[in-house]
Amino acid sequence: MTLQHIRQALLICCILQIGSAFFTGTCLAQTPFTTSEVGVGIGGANYKGDLAPDYRLRNNQPALTIFYRRDISSPLTLRGGLMLSHRIVDDNTLGDHAYDLPYPDYRQAELRLSLAELSAVMEYNFLDYYDLRQHPRFSPYFFAGLAGLAYNAKLTTDNAQLQPELNKAFDTRLALAIPFGVGMKYALSKHWNLGLEFGARKLLTDKLDYLSEKDSKRLANPNDSDWYFYNGISLSYTFYRINCPPGYKRTPGILD
Repeated sequence: MTLQHIRQALLICCILQIGSAFFTGTCLAQTPFTTSEVGVGIGGANYKGDLAPDYRLRNNQPALTIFYRRDISSPLTLRGGLMLSHRIVDDNTLGDHAYDLPYPDYRQAELRLSLAELSAVMEYNFLDYYDLRQHPRFSPYFFAGLAGLAYNAKLTTDNAQLQPELNKAFDTRLALAIPFGVGMKYALSKHWNLGLEFGARKLLTDKLDYLSEKDSKRLANPNDSDWYFYNGISLSYTFYRINCPPGYKRTPGILD
């Protein structure tokens, strides 16, 4: 066998391997059913910014979520959700010695913040969660996407010198955020699911707390961007739709 024949054989093998990979992926994508899922969740929303430079679990305030999830393939699911939360952040009552500093004591600021988040994220499931033959059926997952945020805030201070600069009436603003995080799904039954999730939201603005370098140069940290977080538990219900075989689609009644 000449060197040219060997090269041709190797090329044919490579083409067959690549083709088999594509065909295998297509077969796996043709699952016998697709799922859609609706659920609710409760948890805590947490703000991180100039008034709270670090994430602390004790600063969580109640939050409610509702969501819709649909599988795209075995590892991928698409989820849309709505989160609602209300919280109050106070420079002087965060309950940590790290905040007993001259800066927070001088600022004496309080923020009343309500927010509504509408998000669309893609989830990557590390295990085949939708394989009903698995017992127990669970999977950790990672998610990332895009969110729109409507928030209503009011910033006040007890420092008389800063009141003209910081005291502001309630104002509603819009912002964009990048949500990402991790979670765990666990099937309680064929239809009911339990979920745990922790996610961060990177804001594309530094004005969630009304303290930005542009508006308050003496009181804001230009290197401390605003974030918010959500961690909680959810309960959801799965609907199954059976995918008819291609032959049945072309000839209705063939399986009757």
